[in-house]
Amino acid sequence: MNTNTDTNKYTILFAIGMVVVVGSLLAFTASSLKPNIKENERMEKQQNILYAMGINENGATDIVFVGTDKVAGEFSKYISKQLIINADGSSTENSEAFRIDVKKEQAKIKNGGTRLLPLFVGEKEGNSFYIVPIRGKGLWDAIWGYVSLNEDMVIQGAFFDHAAETPGLGANIKQRYFMDDFVGEQLLTASGDFKGITVAKGNNDPKNLTKDDYEVDALAGATITGDGVSAMIKSDLKLYLPYFKNLKNQLN
Repeated sequence: MNTNTDTNKYTILFAIGMVVVVGSLLAFTASSLKPNIKENERMEKQQNILYAMGINENGATDIVFVGTDKVAGEFSKYISKQLIINADGSSTENSEAFRIDVKKEQAKIKNGGTRLLPLFVGEKEGNSFYIVPIRGKGLWDAIWGYVSLNEDMVIQGAFFDHAAETPGLGANIKQRYFMDDFVGEQLLTASGDFKGITVAKGNNDPKNLTKDDYEVDALAGATITGDGVSAMIKSDLKLYLPYFKNLKNQLN
């Protein structure tokens, strides 16, 4: 029996069949790749956290992360604790804190929920580092990063990244010369109030030699992206102030 392939009925049935077949193949592929995607996300987060505390393979000017073949070992070696910080500054250890999605946690606040605040404690050369994930909005899309602090909330290192900032302009937040400018910058005033850091276009310290002015030099042509970096530092890092106040009391 010959099938008439010129009818509308055949065309519709054929299209439905193709949709089912292609959809099933895509679902199978996505399911098969999910473990690899999760593993890549884990390694990338661990690389970024380590980078913020100065564990990397950088050359003179370039950025080189710890290799994927050894990042898990280096993370276990240098990160001594993973914590979830409560609103009162108390903390709870959680070995899976690095899996917390900051974007989803920020959305909880908008919906009236309680946000989880992950923090990672690193130890290197006898010094403690407290690494905090932050996330905000740039010119075109999301920006995010990890900031490493000491017990006085002085920045020890930073890593920034973006989803879609303009190449050569806002995208330069992930350039080493910009990230290195944050090292040594203070977040607190002499009285212990949270001040944050402004990526300032009119900064009178272009070489960022002054570390108590709460400013770093802006990127040329990237005012909105710079404002986004300033905003996420001020909004997200301030949430950790109660923890650092408690920490100082414990150390003293």
